[in-house]
Amino acid sequence: MTGAPSSDISVQGLTKRYGDVVAVDGIDFDVPRGACSALLGGNGAGKTTTISMLLGLLLPTAGRITVLGQDMVRRRYRVLPRMNFSSPYVDLPHRLTVRENLAVYGHLYGLPDVRSRVQVLVRDLQLEGFIDRESGKLSAGQKTRVALAKALLNTPALLLLDEPTASLDPDTADWVRGYLETYRRSTGATILLASHNMAEVERLCDQVLMMRAGRIVDRGAPEQLIRRYGRQNLEEVFLDIARRRGIAAQEAAQ
Repeated sequence: MTGAPSSDISVQGLTKRYGDVVAVDGIDFDVPRGACSALLGGNGAGKTTTISMLLGLLLPTAGRITVLGQDMVRRRYRVLPRMNFSSPYVDLPHRLTVRENLAVYGHLYGLPDVRSRVQVLVRDLQLEGFIDRESGKLSAGQKTRVALAKALLNTPALLLLDEPTASLDPDTADWVRGYLETYRRSTGATILLASHNMAEVERLCDQVLMMRAGRIVDRGAPEQLIRRYGRQNLEEVFLDIARRRGIAAQEAAQ
């Protein structure tokens, strides 16, 4: 598979081995510019390893990654200022307040007016109630919102999200999904997310990449996958793939 010029992420033959263990096994995919795609799979499927290679945190054993038109292995310094990452499982320094943490990251990204950008995100993501609280004293849901604020500081053209609504109550989670939809429409940003919330994926994503044992075993728009497997929703499709059901549907799609 070759990446089209309109793809913000293009991956060919991407492989990561740890000794005899193959974490990612020669995968290929493109994420079109301005699209929202999901990378789905059970624990150990290879999602986190793939995202880590996309961020340049891990070097691939083999294969090629092109992000925003640049080779991510050789020229990631050219695109890192234009992308960002959010995960509620990556802690910010505990002794710094939320405001201090956002300011530090704003300066690291070289923002011209860090204070104003932080104020906008505090307002937009409703962080006022805990903006001056130490990050180590936040609830799980508050950490999720702060992680998203950190990821949006540099108004990224490419946003990688790991469980963007983890630990949020249903009302706040719905509001965050709406915020991400508005952000994508207003900026033209490309989003790649990993989530175990299938309703979230159905709402946000144009394309789904289903991983199992380091390989992409199926792909398509959420409604296409639902029809292909004869199911009512994407969660049922996920269970079919995770439990190795629906083999005929997968083979017919390949």
